[in-house]
Amino acid sequence: MKLRIDQLGAQLKKQLAPVYIISGDEPLQVAQCCDQIRKQARDTGFSERHVYHVETGFDWGDFLGTANSLSLFAQQQILELRIPNGKPGDAGSKALLEYISRPSPDNLLLMVTDRLDATLQKSKWFKALEPAGVFVPIWPIESHQLPQWLNQRLKADGYRATPDALNLIAERVEGNLLAASQELEKLKLLSKDKNIDEATVRDAVSDSARYDVFQLLDTALAGNIKQCVRILSILKGEGIASTIILWALVREIRLLSHLSRQISRGLSIDAAIDQSAKAMGFAPFMLKRRKPLLDKAIRRNSEHQLRQMLLSAGRIDRCIKGLDKGNVWDQLLTLTLYLAGLPPLKSIT
Repeated sequence: MKLRIDQLGAQLKKQLAPVYIISGDEPLQVAQCCDQIRKQARDTGFSERHVYHVETGFDWGDFLGTANSLSLFAQQQILELRIPNGKPGDAGSKALLEYISRPSPDNLLLMVTDRLDATLQKSKWFKALEPAGVFVPIWPIESHQLPQWLNQRLKADGYRATPDALNLIAERVEGNLLAASQELEKLKLLSKDKNIDEATVRDAVSDSARYDVFQLLDTALAGNIKQCVRILSILKGEGIASTIILWALVREIRLLSHLSRQISRGLSIDAAIDQSAKAMGFAPFMLKRRKPLLDKAIRRNSEHQLRQMLLSAGRIDRCIKGLDKGNVWDQLLTLTLYLAGLPPLKSIT
């Protein structure tokens, strides 16, 4: 039986299935599904849990031995198979077919895999297991769906958030659900009367006495040279990895480059944002919130300058990896200031 992630809770309350296949590339949602299943299993009497990480050379005989063994006190057990690529191999396929041919009410099989494509879902082992249990494919949450997901999480805990607050949180976490979950926990502590507005979200940043890379980007787009120097210095002092800052800068420069090309072809800034959002995986509303900053940066930087910035970023990346010599943080500052409108006096080396 195939279920959506939001249908799993109701199914668990109705009847615990003998087999669950949780498949997806979003760690937080996969973990939450597995936690739900384990909790319901424990509440039902499954007191033992055996976890198997299926890698090259995995002993499927060990798995079957545990599945077929009866302990002295006949305790019910969860057999958790973690198969990252979703490919158990020939030996694994035979073992799974043997397992499902003689299911025991004292066993619950929980299989956790990365996303299973159409080919894997046609395999013999999958076609044998799915009818016997529950298959929950987990799809990544699209950027335009993230505010709704955040709202549902908050509502479940009795909190309310304004649309502006939800959009701002979504913009900051950029699709990272683990980061989103952490942000929500922090905001719950800061909220008043369980209400979260845009000011609460912004205060969460100032209350933590730090800046983030997204503020650095907005400050650079705004052309605030002095503030760029200050924020980058704080980020360095807080131990933010240079790779993260470089990733954010490159991502922003590529976005500006894409927007610039679209505008040079005659599109308006709004149309260019729609095109770039689609091509680069951004949510349009996130870019439209930043339209004044993006427009200002595009007018200030030519396509040639943006290409030079990307070349500079490549050199910084080689320095980070130890392939070139140079002070990484000095070069990051030079690149940030270039984006802010202060071209370097000489090429970054």
